[in-house]
Amino acid sequence: MSESLKPSALKVFKDEYLLDFIAGDELEDERYIEQQVVLNIRNFILQMGKGFCFIGNQYRLEVDGDEFFIDLLFFNRYLQCLVAFELKKGKFKPADAGQLNFYLNVLDEKVKLQQENSSIGIVLCKEKNNTVVEFAIKSFDKAMGVATYKTSKQTPAQMKGIFPDTNELGKLLQ
Repeated sequence: MSESLKPSALKVFKDEYLLDFIAGDELEDERYIEQQVVLNIRNFILQMGKGFCFIGNQYRLEVDGDEFFIDLLFFNRYLQCLVAFELKKGKFKPADAGQLNFYLNVLDEKVKLQQENSSIGIVLCKEKNNTVVEFAIKSFDKAMGVATYKTSKQTPAQMKGIFPDTNELGKLLQ
């Protein structure tokens, strides 16, 4: 991917994704989130934007006998590149960027076709600190970003303790 395309490639992604098809109390399990995204792949693709095609989940990469698995792998027809999503249940950590950069390097070397642009990736996590993200991805040459997810069923932080959460409210209304 040319350096001029790299900044604009990440602009096709949102900074936050609404995953209402996942029960709020299950957002702490990365595998469960992945399973729900796969079961609701149409909804997820519509959230992402135009031109996305689903390739697979737990996409296997092999490097000198070691196996690695990308949580979700897509192809974008407009960008002409592979798009890797790494799901994280908690707050973004700098190590997440290193893991994603590794996956992008392997995809470019072993999976992408010659006519395709370099792979790009997104760490999709529960929360992030933008300054930490900036330092974590600053010197990587691969296009990658960090986005958060939420559901509209989650109680906003400033409202916690004031109103019952959706599970408690549901129990009260039964």
